[in-house]
Amino acid sequence: MIRCHLSRLLGEKKLKISDVSRDTNINRGALTRLYYETYERVDKSVIDQLCEYLDCNVADLFEYVVDE
Repeated sequence: MIRCHLSRLLGEKKLKISDVSRDTNINRGALTRLYYETYERVDKSVIDQLCEYLDCNVADLFEYVVDE
């Protein structure tokens, strides 16, 4: 299972989904799905923008964990 750590990263940086959406022009709905881990797929461009905006790499944003 792929875990998304967007909620943790935003919390650490004290950012809101609306801040990220406004600053990056990423659809707020897409960010909300990532935040709550209800997404089905993510565009590469969204990952690129998030990594640049949050100053992180893909491994900081996503993690593969084995299902139990």
